[in-house]
Amino acid sequence: MRIISGNLKGILIQPPPGLPVRPTTDRAKESLFNILANRFELAGIEVLDLFSGTGNMAYECCSRGAARVVAIDINAKCVDFIKSMKQKHQLGALTVRKADVFKYLSNPEGTYDIVFADAPYAHPQMVEIPRRIMQSNLLKATGTLVVEHESNLDLSHESGFFECRKYGQSSFSFFKHSPATI
Repeated sequence: MRIISGNLKGILIQPPPGLPVRPTTDRAKESLFNILANRFELAGIEVLDLFSGTGNMAYECCSRGAARVVAIDINAKCVDFIKSMKQKHQLGALTVRKADVFKYLSNPEGTYDIVFADAPYAHPQMVEIPRRIMQSNLLKATGTLVVEHESNLDLSHESGFFECRKYGQSSFSFFKHSPATI
C-alpha cells in the first residue's frame, strides 16, 4: 500500500504483520479518490474513517489537505499503528480513537463531508451501516458516505444510495445525505 497523491505521495504504508485487516488495494483507492476529487475540493474537508484498520484512507485524506480526519477502530494494534504513522509523518489533522464503531454511532461527534465505512466483510451488521450512519446525522448536507463491501452485497435499496463502483471482489457504494428516518 502507498499514499497515492498529495504531499505524502509515494510513502509506503507498511503495517506490522498480524493486523486483522483487509486493506483497500492501491488501484481501488486511486479510482475512489479520482471520483471524490471530482465531487469535492479535498483540501479543507472533514473526514470520518470508520473501521480504519491500517489508516489507509485517513492518510490519503491528510496527504490531500483535509482539515480534519478522525480515524476510528476497535483494534488496539490498528490504533497504535495509526498513531505511529500520525507521529512519524506529522499528521496534525488526524485524530485517532479506539472505539466500537456502532457504539460511536450512538453518540457521534460532529458532521463530516466524507464518511468512509470499511467494516470487515463478514461483519454481522454490515448491511445496517448506511442506515445507522444516516440516523447518526454524521454527514453534512452536501456530504457523501462511502461504504466498501463485498461485490456480491447490494446496498442500492438503502436511503441515499446513488452509485456503486465495483473493483473485483470489492465495491464502493456511495450515499448522499439523507435525513434520518427512525
